[in-house]
This record gives sequence, C-alpha cells and structure tokens, in this order.
Amino acid sequence: MSEEKNPWTTKSSELKYDNPWISLTEHKVLNAAGNDGIYGVVHFKNIAIGIIPLDENNNTWLVGQYRYPLNKYSWEICEGGGKLNIDPLISAERELLEELGLKANSWNKLLDMHLSNSVSDEVGIIYIAKDLEYFKPEPDEDEILELKKIHIDEAYQMVMNGEITDSLSVAGILKTKILIDNKQL
Repeated sequence: MSEEKNPWTTKSSELKYDNPWISLTEHKVLNAAGNDGIYGVVHFKNIAIGIIPLDENNNTWLVGQYRYPLNKYSWEICEGGGKLNIDPLISAERELLEELGLKANSWNKLLDMHLSNSVSDEVGIIYIAKDLEYFKPEPDEDEILELKKIHIDEAYQMVMNGEITDSLSVAGILKTKILIDNKQL
C-alpha cells in the first residue's frame, strides 16, 4: 500500500461535544479492512507549545502542577497552548514569561510532534530558549505552579526514572540531552 493512499472511508460524521479547547467527532467509517466501524477524533483548537530554557551551564526549569485529567501532580517543561492563527513562537515567548518569568534572545525549534495521533489531531511544537533575561513570573489566575531550576542531566534522569511522564516534556528533554551530549546544542 502506498504511504499516501488513505485506506479509510468516512460514511458520516457527527459532532458529539464542543468547547473552547476541543471538539469530539464520531465518524462512521469503513475501516482499513473494509469493515464497518466507528472512529472518535478529538480536535484540538490550539497548538501545544513547549519550551526548554537553557542557561549558559545547561540548567533548565521545570514547572510542577496538579493535572486534573490525571488526578496527580506533574513535573513538566514550560508548556501552554497557542492559538492556531498565531505564530507559535509568539505563544512560546508568552508562555515562557508567564510561567517562568524569562525572556529569551535566542530561539530554536527543537521538534514538531503529534501528541496522540490515534485519537486526536493535536500538534506540539517544542523550542529551545537561550540567552535568558529574568523577570517575575505572571501565571494565569487558575494556575498554581511550582518552579524548579535543575541541570538538564537531572531532568533527563527524572525522565528515565519515570518521574516526568508528560509527552512534550519527555520528547523535549530526551532530544535536548542527545543534542548537548553530541555537542550539537
């Protein structure tokens, strides 16, 4: 089968749920085997933005917060949502200042990713932010955040020990560590 050929046929679609952040559509389909089925797709109305700030000693910052869907506390890289019609870098700059009180004079895109492509169309973009300036964090009113400055090697160990499980954070920290170890960053 060609990589470009879609083996699925959509027979009908029905919007089941909609709010300002996501929508859920149920599709009646003929699946890849040609059999009747259903497929639920979550559409995200924002881009997931992640930022790994690095100082001159390869220290970074983690953000700790309680995550309602998981019913548990989570350590993560600086993250947030970016509007689909706004340059993702502008959203990254905003999130870095809001959550960590940092501005960066150097930005590089680290990676693009699909966060759960079996059920959603959510896209994530992660940036490396360097040449940092320090200000006061200004978190959203509904965020209670704990900040932790650590070396990237310690963040890597937290990923390897299962202490960091957020997908943007895992992917971003692992790739950053590899690039630093290979002297590419």
